[in-house]
Amino acid sequence: MKNYTITVNGNVYDVTVEEGAGTGAAPAPRRVAAPKAAPAAAAAAPKAAGGAGSIRIEAKAAGKVFKIEAGVGTAVKKGDTVLILEVMKMETPVVATEDGTVASIDVAVGDAVESGALLATLNN
Repeated sequence: MKNYTITVNGNVYDVTVEEGAGTGAAPAPRRVAAPKAAPAAAAAAPKAAGGAGSIRIEAKAAGKVFKIEAGVGTAVKKGDTVLILEVMKMETPVVATEDGTVASIDVAVGDAVESGALLATLNN
């Protein structure tokens, strides 16, 4: 068995490959670990502690974080854009559900998110 670290589209995977009997085909991976955050992505955008505020802003649909409009500490009004998701190749604004101050941004530009994922929090 041999262990490899492979990076695909910025995601790092640890892969263990069993050495084959020389069938000419590439050996099949035995185990693939969950992706680790790439070192560059972790340093790309500082984040406050996850879920720091009392008002949760969650993704309404799966997509990719396109742009962050309001940083931690920014005062926002109900309906103000906090960040923009790319959903099915369309830029979709994610807005504040209440007036408040951004307490945390829990994603970074380029992150893939699922529907219902925590994106940010606000405090009154």
